[in-house]
Amino acid sequence: QLQLVESGGGLVQPWGSLRLSCAASGFTLDYYAIGWFRQAPGRQREGVSCISASGGSTNYADSVKGRFTISRDNAKNTVYLQMNSLKPEDTAVYYCAARPRVCGSSWYRGLEYVYWGQGTQVTVSS
Repeated sequence: QLQLVESGGGLVQPWGSLRLSCAASGFTLDYYAIGWFRQAPGRQREGVSCISASGGSTNYADSVKGRFTISRDNAKNTVYLQMNSLKPEDTAVYYCAARPRVCGSSWYRGLEYVYWGQGTQVTVSS
């Protein structure tokens, strides 16, 4: 009953943009930091970005910094990941996950996240 649901993935050309959404069902996101993760075939899961419950602190992987922007709209119980200047190496299944309050220094490891979404496929190809 308590779920995170990602949406917004799809096929996009290099240099294109997508906006992913992470919506909560059955609980409020107000008290949770939200992380975005991705996993490509044959690759380890990697942290992409994280935003604190307050929205006052954000984290980005070096590979996406300057291209991706994480934001939240608590009134809509939704967190977004705006992805610009997409590259083929961004192709992966993208997951959102929730953990209490703050992202922490190890946010990218995926620890202490208590809810996970089912993932949405992002494919960057010409």
